[in-house]
Amino acid sequence: MRHAISTLAVLSLLAAIPAVRAADQEPAPEISRAAASPQANGQAHTLRTIPEACLRLQGEFTGDPAAPYRFQPVRTSAACQARARVVDARKAGAPGAGWILNDRIRVPSAACPGQQAVVRVWRQDREAKAPALDAQGKSRIYLEEGLDRAKAGQLAALPVYAVAMSLQGKPCR
Repeated sequence: MRHAISTLAVLSLLAAIPAVRAADQEPAPEISRAAASPQANGQAHTLRTIPEACLRLQGEFTGDPAAPYRFQPVRTSAACQARARVVDARKAGAPGAGWILNDRIRVPSAACPGQQAVVRVWRQDREAKAPALDAQGKSRIYLEEGLDRAKAGQLAALPVYAVAMSLQGKPCR
């Protein structure tokens, strides 16, 4: 009996190793940051702003065991014209071929110390480059130049970001 229990424990540990290795094998993100400060239930907080997509990623711990974290993109301004798209990572196939892990944001819960929300942002690996800096050190697209490129069919594809949120740790009751 004792041998069966120890064998079962060893098999359970061996079964868990691939999951641990998979988490360890996730590439390092392009943006490296420490975990955010713990957030209270009901307190909305900005996770990251993506200015080229005219939005910010906002999260909130709810305190509801069925749905402990609410996550949504919020437009920064109605007048802002997006120069990038943000999509759901599951629908876009990220992570996968052609996607680069751009950012990993970890937010611990103040009410449930063993739990944290993890938001991952991938960017599509495209050859899109920002315009060269002008005499004032700004990257700009001038109207006439942009229209000429559009007429010639030389527009670059819009950058795409894929976002996914998951919860890690023990759920609180």
